[in-house]
Amino acid sequence: MPAMPPLSRACPMLAALALAALLGACSSHEDEFAPACPGLGLLPDAADVTRFDGRGMDVTNLVVRGSMTAVPAVCEKGDKDGTVKATLHVDADFTRGPAAAGGLPPVPYFVALVRGGAILREQDFAFSPTFGPNVDFASVHGEDIELDLPVGKARSAASYRIFVGFRLSAAELAYNRAHPRP
Repeated sequence: MPAMPPLSRACPMLAALALAALLGACSSHEDEFAPACPGLGLLPDAADVTRFDGRGMDVTNLVVRGSMTAVPAVCEKGDKDGTVKATLHVDADFTRGPAAAGGLPPVPYFVALVRGGAILREQDFAFSPTFGPNVDFASVHGEDIELDLPVGKARSAASYRIFVGFRLSAAELAYNRAHPRP
């Protein structure tokens, strides 16, 4: 009778065989796994917004400061053949400044679909942060956004990129560049 390998060597071999059997069983149907998703990115210069009242750039002139915190996405087979549907939303945190008077106007942001360096689609959305009495902080969950991506044998959804950022004025962009995120 051949000698059995020590248990310390047998366990990894058994685990590898079991994993191979499981993976083989999973790969028998093409549609069992979610399709690849496009890469997601926050544009560093546009991931924050700082709005002042126009009388200065001191903390006493601050109306609102916002930071994008997450862009979760899921992908699934699209409703039409040859498409992948990417569903995402944008989360952001806002701080109301001392110069905020009453309700704040909506804070616009954009979602851009890019492939090969070319912008294929760009759409604007807006956050409407609301603050309770004596509360100067609000976390906002943006609306769900669905993007249908044409795919095929030569192009997967991973060949696209989705970029997100606040829609900034030239002064706000200059402020962000002078005060980068830590």
